[in-house]
Amino acid sequence: MNPPVRPLNETEFVAALRGLSHRYWGTHPFHHRLHDGSLSEHELKMWAANRWYYQRMLPQKDAAIIANCPVPEVRRAWIDRIHYHDGRDGDEGGTRRWLRLCEAVGLDPDEVLDERHVAPGVRFAVDAYVTFARTRPWVEAVASGLTEMFAGHLMRRRVSDMLARYPWIRAEDLAYFTNRIDAVSGEGKSTVDIVVRYSVTREQQDAAVAALSFKCDVLWSMLDAIERAASKQ
Repeated sequence: MNPPVRPLNETEFVAALRGLSHRYWGTHPFHHRLHDGSLSEHELKMWAANRWYYQRMLPQKDAAIIANCPVPEVRRAWIDRIHYHDGRDGDEGGTRRWLRLCEAVGLDPDEVLDERHVAPGVRFAVDAYVTFARTRPWVEAVASGLTEMFAGHLMRRRVSDMLARYPWIRAEDLAYFTNRIDAVSGEGKSTVDIVVRYSVTREQQDAAVAALSFKCDVLWSMLDAIERAASKQ
């Protein structure tokens, strides 16, 4: 019988997670075009309308993690993510800020809210992500969200590039990104800490890395589907 594979130490484990940065959707050709200003108005609208579906479903993903998590301190910390997206009484959440961006690129709120523009591939990918959070161990679902490690610098660049290259978009229309920059400024450290603390065995560590890889696939598939849908009109 082969001896069990030793767990990675914390440095090795975090390095394995960070090693997936090249698969984050910031490297997708569609995002390159978004940043260099070569998207048409129609493509920009399709990007915003489809990304809306992802934003709308994130609180349900986070609620699934909370429902599966037996650790009170993790649940208490994680519920802030639902408040971030859904807002609190009298406060605007991230979902509403994204809807404001949809309006800025020329979409009527009704056509965003009824999801008429959501591509089947986007819906399938996002729904698969929510199902993953509902059905996999809660630590794996938390690990899947570690794409936030790669997001901060991309959001900063997105704000400056979109303001420079799409002159009809104002700084206040990008409030989703400017607000989110602060939320991910620590490169997901609090989330990394949770995953490291509760991924004790090598099997659990490998599952966490696989979960983050899966999330990268979800995001990449979304942009593939958006690109195809936008090219048909």
